[in-house]
Amino acid sequence: MKKILVPVDFSEFSENALEVAAHLAKKIDADLILLHMLGLSEAIFTKDEAQEFMEAQYYMKLAKKRFNEFLDKPFLKGVRMFEIVQNYKDFNELNNVVKEHGIDLVVMGSHGATGLSGLFVGSNTEKVVRNCEVPVLVIKKKRTDFDIKKAVFASDFGLEHKEVYHKALKFFDMLDVEVHKVYINRPNQYFKSTEEIKEQIDVFMGVAHHGKIPAKENVTILNDYSIEQGIYNYAQTINADIIALPTRGRKGLAHFFKGSVGEDIANRADLPVITFRV
Repeated sequence: MKKILVPVDFSEFSENALEVAAHLAKKIDADLILLHMLGLSEAIFTKDEAQEFMEAQYYMKLAKKRFNEFLDKPFLKGVRMFEIVQNYKDFNELNNVVKEHGIDLVVMGSHGATGLSGLFVGSNTEKVVRNCEVPVLVIKKKRTDFDIKKAVFASDFGLEHKEVYHKALKFFDMLDVEVHKVYINRPNQYFKSTEEIKEQIDVFMGVAHHGKIPAKENVTILNDYSIEQGIYNYAQTINADIIALPTRGRKGLAHFFKGSVGEDIANRADLPVITFRV
């Protein structure tokens, strides 16, 4: 992992993401690519060429000035950084930067105060998660020392999640993180018996590890009323530092987070979340 992209809008939320990204960059010797999306008005591009050029130059200089002020942070000392200013207006376009610059990880801040469902669905974060071809790490609050020791990897352990599973294990192994795997069983049309779940997990693990399943690769099976509630309850139980989830491209996480989360759970769901695209 050599390049980490951080979308920057100069808010406290992007600063929170930047601090985490800087910590990761130092730990794995990666470059930080900082992206600010200008979102210039369409009106600028309907003016004559000279006026358009002058106004575009003004906004570019303004962005550069704000970058200089924003990046004056002690935690960035010793980190290699590169700034990109684009005229993108929509976070759906961020994947263009990912492909063009060979990005390995996106770290972005979110104000998702309504918990896991609010963190993703209908937000800029959801747009990035839907379209981004690399893992996306979402940071909800300031984390001065991003020292993660335990991670929750939640999945239904269908074979389509095999590649995501390997990506998650590789990412956490790089950071020396202990991964706890969990399957959440719900009392609805998706309900399965314990034996059915165990059989599905055994098949998955057998394929994922080519028949040689390491002893540590066990999966916890939990019953709960919703996937998101079960994941967060399990994360609390083991005192996890981060939650890892698969996502299915343009379907985003809406397919994964179904139903509502109680306000008491949602308001406390402030753990970092990393998504891996299936």
